[in-house]
Amino acid sequence: MRSYLELLEQANSNKSKISEIVILREMEATGLDREQLLAKMKLNYSVMQQSVEQGLTSEWRSFSGMVGGDAARLIEYGKSERTLLGHTMNKVAARAIAAAEINAGMGRIVAAPTGGACGVLPAVMITVQEIIGSSEEEIIMAFFTAAGIGMVIAERASVSGAEGGCQAEIGTASAMAAGAAVELAGGTPEQTAHAGAIALKNFLGMVCDPVGGLVEVPCIKRNAMGAIKAMTAAEMALAGIKSAIPLDEVIDTMASIGRQMPCSLRETAQGGLAVTPTGKRIEENIFRG
Repeated sequence: MRSYLELLEQANSNKSKISEIVILREMEATGLDREQLLAKMKLNYSVMQQSVEQGLTSEWRSFSGMVGGDAARLIEYGKSERTLLGHTMNKVAARAIAAAEINAGMGRIVAAPTGGACGVLPAVMITVQEIIGSSEEEIIMAFFTAAGIGMVIAERASVSGAEGGCQAEIGTASAMAAGAAVELAGGTPEQTAHAGAIALKNFLGMVCDPVGGLVEVPCIKRNAMGAIKAMTAAEMALAGIKSAIPLDEVIDTMASIGRQMPCSLRETAQGGLAVTPTGKRIEENIFRG
């Protein structure tokens, strides 16, 4: 899948949702039938739910000791009347951190599209399902819209931080989540494209600079920001706000920016936050302390 516009045109021609077009194309590409694909996606969602729940309720920590417990702290704070985000957005952020913390601790997650960005999609989808009261079938189908966006980005650009910076990981995850949230909330195929574009535009140029080369700092907190931006982009698209630049062109721009980034800012831990005095001190403590 190299063009979201093609998916959009086919969905409009068939008077169907993006997810229906994606699942038809997957049936053709993989040889699996519809029920098999739905079952695989249902399993993915189940693992996502488990990773979020585990991250929210456990004292899970990474082997480096840098991260762990922040999801539980944030969800607890959200129960108070002092929350600035409100209860819904607090849960979105906490759930994104939860799955990312499980990943950092070598737990079981779904890489959607990568391990480093694994918290964005489950955080958004679990929360939107709560808000809308969606059926299991509806949410499973919406994941195919997310997959469609992810596959187009993978074909036209990259979902690898080593190739395109963090924009390719968290940015892609945020675009996937925004588009899927729009479909789940009853939006049109065009609105899924606008949501994806709005979300991805707001990550253009984000570098990949993991402290100590580990997918922990600043990666985990970026999952929370990616999820919140996805919710905001979906809300804007559902309200009728459009992206002036089409999704395919935003993706191409992300690819171009990624190629222009120096290697030091693409997951090598040789630039950005990784080489700050504190970043280097943390690395020293982890590997030589």
